Amino acid sequence: MSITYCSLFHHSQPTGQLFQAMLRTLTVPLCQQAQLLFCLTTKSCSSSQIENGLTVNALYNLSVDISKIRKLKGWVLRQSPAYTTETATLLKDMGASGPVIARVFELHPEAVLCRPEHLEAQKELWMSVCASQRDLVGIIEKFPASFFTPPCHLDSQRANVMFFRGLGLNKRIVAKLMASAPQSFSRPVEQNEEMIQTLQKTYMELGGNETSMKVWLQKLLSQNPYVLLKPPAVLKDNLMFLQGRGFTSTELLQLLSKLKGFVTEVQPESMDLTLGYSQDMLSCTDTELRQIVLKCPALLYYSVPILADRFNGLLSAGISVQQIMETPTVLELTTQIVQYRIQKLRSYGYDIRTGSLEALNGTKKDFEMSYGKLKLRQERPLFNPVAPLRTDE
Repeated sequence: MSITYCSLFHHSQPTGQLFQAMLRTLTVPLCQQAQLLFCLTTKSCSSSQIENGLTVNALYNLSVDISKIRKLKGWVLRQSPAYTTETATLLKDMGASGPVIARVFELHPEAVLCRPEHLEAQKELWMSVCASQRDLVGIIEKFPASFFTPPCHLDSQRANVMFFRGLGLNKRIVAKLMASAPQSFSRPVEQNEEMIQTLQKTYMELGGNETSMKVWLQKLLSQNPYVLLKPPAVLKDNLMFLQGRGFTSTELLQLLSKLKGFVTEVQPESMDLTLGYSQDMLSCTDTELRQIVLKCPALLYYSVPILADRFNGLLSAGISVQQIMETPTVLELTTQIVQYRIQKLRSYGYDIRTGSLEALNGTKKDFEMSYGKLKLRQERPLFNPVAPLRTDE
């Protein structure tokens, strides 16, 4: 698709031609549709096959790698008017260094097409949830597309900021949501209200209290901001499926509290396959399987091929099915990590086949602590005649 489609919306065109041009955008890649959308909403798109010399020179003076922009988003360089200097000045006034400004333009060159008055409005909005301009610069550096959004989204952004602040979420969480999931702030606030109300209602109906619900909701949105983009029906379908597998309301609340992504990131079909495979491998009853899932909720996430690889890795290392059932969280570790940890433990005389799998478990930091204690016990003599005796005071 040629970028000249943008100009159709800035000049007098017959309705038929305009409609045909819009239809043609449906057949092009999404990245080009997004490109067209940006032009339409900024109302600053007049395209040419020739690069805008003012834009190129301004970027060059800012030490921007123009070759990157030409390769990935060359269409931006052909737009007029552009506001490269004005955008750079705004960033500089907020405390951004030269290299940071250059990096922002390289990552998101569309920033030069944003009108100065829109950027000032964006800055005002973001500063309502950011502790300082320095924090905002850090967000722009990592998530430039979240800050340089089309003007048509501004009203929705403002309404959503007010909504989330009204929920009692602290500013840091709201800023993180805006940065990592900008789509949820660009859409009508009513859609987010529906999902939030579903989450709140579900948590309370399962037996939770309002205080713990607020804490859970804040953690959920912080760890999984894209939950807002999912339809509420997904959560209801997942709960109905697990209720059909015998999970009680108390157990479902436990799963919700532990497994943040369970809310919307899994589907009944995939969970059914996973639970069936796990039960076959462990030769356990339905009741035992539910207890295993409660110990290791992440089990609901994994596909059968991933679980097969992890089960086979554990069993080939001499670990028994009974050991896995006692410490199912070991299934959260990849086969490579398990093999590495087994070798390290074995070097200090720990036989994982007869010991507890807890020695394998946990994060890298947890394992290093366990390994360090084992190493210390092996290296420290049982009796040190030089050390003073401890006596009760």
